[in-house]
Amino acid sequence: MNFMIRQITAGKPFYLAAFLLAFIALFPVRSTSAQEIANADSQSKLVLTLDEAIVVALVENTALENVRLDQELTNSQIKEGWAELFPSVDFNSSYTRNVRSANPFAGSDAGGLFETLGFLNWIAFNEQARTDNDAGTDPISIGDYFQRIQQGYENAGIVRNTSDNPFSVPNVYMNSLSIVQKVFDGRAIFGAYGASKWLKPFNEYAVTREEHRLINQVKSAWYAILLLKEQENVLVQSVARSSRTLDEVSRQVAQGVAPKFQRLSAEVELANQETQLVQAQTNSAAAIDNLKILLAVPPQVEMELRGTLEGSVDGSMVTTSLADAALAALEKRPDLAQSRISIELERIQLQVAKVEFLPSIDAFANFGYMGNVPDARSVISSSAADPFSFTKSNRGYFDTAYWDRTTNIGFRLKWNLFNGLASKQHVQQRKIAIQKAENNVEFLARSIQVEVEQSLRNLRAAQTRMLSQQKNVERAELNFEYAESRLKEGVATPLEVRETSNQLDQSKLGYLQAVHDYLVARSAYQTAIGAPDNYLALSKNAQ
Repeated sequence: MNFMIRQITAGKPFYLAAFLLAFIALFPVRSTSAQEIANADSQSKLVLTLDEAIVVALVENTALENVRLDQELTNSQIKEGWAELFPSVDFNSSYTRNVRSANPFAGSDAGGLFETLGFLNWIAFNEQARTDNDAGTDPISIGDYFQRIQQGYENAGIVRNTSDNPFSVPNVYMNSLSIVQKVFDGRAIFGAYGASKWLKPFNEYAVTREEHRLINQVKSAWYAILLLKEQENVLVQSVARSSRTLDEVSRQVAQGVAPKFQRLSAEVELANQETQLVQAQTNSAAAIDNLKILLAVPPQVEMELRGTLEGSVDGSMVTTSLADAALAALEKRPDLAQSRISIELERIQLQVAKVEFLPSIDAFANFGYMGNVPDARSVISSSAADPFSFTKSNRGYFDTAYWDRTTNIGFRLKWNLFNGLASKQHVQQRKIAIQKAENNVEFLARSIQVEVEQSLRNLRAAQTRMLSQQKNVERAELNFEYAESRLKEGVATPLEVRETSNQLDQSKLGYLQAVHDYLVARSAYQTAIGAPDNYLALSKNAQ
């Protein structure tokens, strides 16, 4: 027991107090004290009662733990479904360095566009000179115009680099923030609501059903071990009786009143029983190893079971009527409740399929901050009084001339008007799925009633056989006592004694098998009606 508590609370120290309080409240008759539990040693022998073994399995069993993890996974998926109803916020940022950009006018006659622009500037200058009488200037030729422009750059100390592509910006920054909020999306709304309402109890029932199965498995394994142990005890007693018979026959052979072949027969009988005893001990050890797997106990730990088959017998359930048992099963079976929830889940899927005929509406807002920053950030400007006089100034990297903001908001509607009647088929498929789910519930309900009827029938038959075998053991014991007494008096043969001994062995083994079958049938009946005692409440306190 000491080691068991260490196994339960490994990595869970704060559960120890709750486990002890719950266990003492539910199982007050205990052979292991709380002080012994507190002083647990990893090298101690693991001594368990059936109640303790079931609690350990409910806390530590790996398969059950995986089912519980599936439940947590589903809860996480439910929360993920609700996320569809919250706004989506995306931020994007990029920097691009244009090492070399293609000339958009390469291969066309548009390359003279900039000379044309200069020509237009010359025309504008001459028109201004002709019409502005106060300026005192005269129109000039185009050659003189470009020459004076170049002279103005030289006088200002400005050197123009005409080899750059005027359409290329070396440094480009793009930053954007996008927010999208679903205004209406039936699939997300119905899916998230349905998942939050039904998936959680659906998985809770799955865990409960797995716990019921595990309790039944532990009980079956436990009773099988006890049966093997009792069979081992029967063989031990049989070996002891055969040894006494061999001693008596050997005495008679020594006195010359019995032939030697009787002693040889007794020796062979004893050797066979000793071999059967060794095999029974091996089978018992293998059964304990299988139980360790259910309890998640390390194989190297020595485990001992506390309890007997006969001490576990309780005939109170045999008096239950079939109608009451079936009604209890239909109310308590978690797999039936889970199957009923599956109908609701299919109905939700039908609603989601119908929503495909409706539009979805999103609200969006986009915010951008962009920069187009050249390497040469100088600005050349001409004087208003003298178009051939230039000045040069430099701008900073983050000058507002290179950076700008954008903002836009709106709504987005998406409505599929025709998809080849696929949405109609989706609705039809979901209706079929609902009908199948309803059929499954009806079939499971009938199967549960049959299972309850069979388990109750097996339980009653096992009890009848158990009571019958119990009386048979009493008769076999009395018969062996008579035969053994007659052998000592010399009026019976060793063969008669061995026959009565074998009859006693078979009677005891038959009785023990009947007790085992009754206990297994009782556990199967409890599982069938969905009421495996009060272990589930205890295990939840121990976790």
